[in-house]
Amino acid sequence: MTIEIPGKFWKDYELVDSGNFEKLERFGSYYLARPEPKALWGKSMSEQQWDKLIHTRFTPGAGFAKAGKEDSGTWDRRRKMDDQWYIRYGGGQKGLDFTLRLGLTSFKHVGVFPEQASNWEYIYRNTRELVEKAKADGKPTPKVLNLFAYTGAASLAAKAAGADVTHLDSVRQVVTWARGNMENSHLDNIRWIVEDALKFAKREAKRGNVYQGIILDPPAYGHGPDGEKWKLDECLFDMLRQVAAILAPEDSFMVLNLYSNGYSAVLGETIVREAFGKQYKSLDYGELVLEDSFGKKLPLSVVVRLRR
Repeated sequence: MTIEIPGKFWKDYELVDSGNFEKLERFGSYYLARPEPKALWGKSMSEQQWDKLIHTRFTPGAGFAKAGKEDSGTWDRRRKMDDQWYIRYGGGQKGLDFTLRLGLTSFKHVGVFPEQASNWEYIYRNTRELVEKAKADGKPTPKVLNLFAYTGAASLAAKAAGADVTHLDSVRQVVTWARGNMENSHLDNIRWIVEDALKFAKREAKRGNVYQGIILDPPAYGHGPDGEKWKLDECLFDMLRQVAAILAPEDSFMVLNLYSNGYSAVLGETIVREAFGKQYKSLDYGELVLEDSFGKKLPLSVVVRLRR
């Protein structure tokens, strides 16, 4: 099992401090305080030190953190800041470079999950290898499918590596957000789809379509554009079996990310192994972690990566 932390080369993001169920983060030049249920320890900085830095703090609403509820609330502005701003991810590999627009949403999110930088590096590196191999063998450009794709950082990593990318999310507004990120990153020709992920994967399997890379970051709960219901516990295994059917049988990879608090890395590894049977070369799993400036490690998601 691996523990992965974003590289120090990322200058536009920093986890400054964590504790007392909050985290203090710097995105570009702005400092944000947000709830963090996994920060069980005390803060290393005083409340006064936090207050001197904070531009805005998220205040949870009545339904915050309840099962099946969105983490809705409001932002308490402390200092002047823009409603929208931009940060750059200059990766640890040549050519991995893109721009993300951030904004304050009513669900505490800002448009990026920083711990995912380790996945962006993996996606870029493995996609680049597949693209170069395809060119050498005279084969078509590898196709990468990003399911539950949100604002598209993983899609941008795959596109920067030269893949033919399909970006799918059930929420039209975040697909529009992702398209803006592509344009601001001077990339193009990503295929945009607003649809239920499980329905799309089943249809692709029936059509016999395959992808050389598949990325999925499913939520605990969700709804498709036509009201389709998604519940992670009930749907994940079926989703993974469909992914196994549309992932190319060789020279391919899959990345699964899980945020649900009740899921462990071992559970993720087991469900992927059972869904794929023995049809893979390697299977790795671990946790994606942020480390604050005082050395406290904050585990935020489970990741499982498979190679064929």
